[in-house]
Parts: sequence; structure tokens; C-alpha cells
Amino acid sequence: MEACRADRRPLGREMTDELSLSVFTVEINRNPIYAIQGRKHAEAEAILADETVREQLRVLKSGGKPLCDDFSIFRMRIARPHEKALFYENASSLLTSNGQLAVLLIKLDDPS
Repeated sequence: MEACRADRRPLGREMTDELSLSVFTVEINRNPIYAIQGRKHAEAEAILADETVREQLRVLKSGGKPLCDDFSIFRMRIARPHEKALFYENASSLLTSNGQLAVLLIKLDDPS
């Protein structure tokens, strides 16, 4: 016999449906660059390998430098409160290949 919750659903099932969305910050070379939202770290981590986002980041510049290059190191962590606030303000953003929003946490150079 399987253990059940009060609502009669088996324990441990549909856990991801019940998790709230978290905001994660992606650092490039130890600098916080953009924030994304996901239910689990592994789900959000898939964005790190998204070539669509990397291509956009190679073109964009901040402080006269591209946001990343072929040798950049990408890491992810839970967003700090001020980064989470910037995510919800959504001043400027990129789209991932699966349509997820990646919100930039830095000021970009003027493209002119």
C-alpha cells in the first residue's frame, strides 16, 4: 500500500508541479549577467548550455567588452534579493531557444 496525502495523491508524485518558481542568477567569469526563473536548479541549469543565449551574449557589450566569449565560464546560483527585484522589473531581456526569459542584470553599451 502506498502512502498518501490528505488529498489522496501518493507522496512524492507531481512534486515539480507543487514547487514554486525560483530566480537564478547566471554569472559569467564571476560577474552576475542575467537572471532566469525555474522550478529546479537542474531545469534552470539547462539554460547555461543554450547556444542561442550565448550567441546573443557574444554580440552584446557592457563597458566596451562582450558579455562572453568562447572561453567564458558560466555558473549559476540562487539570485540575491536585488537581482530578484531586477528580474521582476524586467528592464531588458533575452529569449532562450525554448522561449524562456533571461533578464539582463547589467547595463548594456549603446549599440551605436
